[in-house]
Amino acid sequence: MSRDSHSGLQCPQCRTHLALVTADDGPAPATGDPPILVREEWTPPPVAEVLAQYAGRSIDSATALRGAARVRDSFNRARQAAAKKQVEQKAARRAARSA
Repeated sequence: MSRDSHSGLQCPQCRTHLALVTADDGPAPATGDPPILVREEWTPPPVAEVLAQYAGRSIDSATALRGAARVRDSFNRARQAAAKKQVEQKAARRAARSA
């Protein structure tokens, strides 16, 4: 993203970047009206729009519990890996100072 292609304007609710464009392909209107703000193509759709397709779905508690267990296991593995990495970094710093 370059500063030249983005105006720096953001939507106050969803923080998507906004582009300044005129309503028609011609020159800007001479009336002094501000240009219309349009969402750029690369911005993701609103969350409510994405989740709408799942609104009427029934919840299978067994599947939900399995999914939650998998997420919990993954989180615990990541936490253990981060702790191990911290211990290794501390040991490397200690070894470097004492050498």
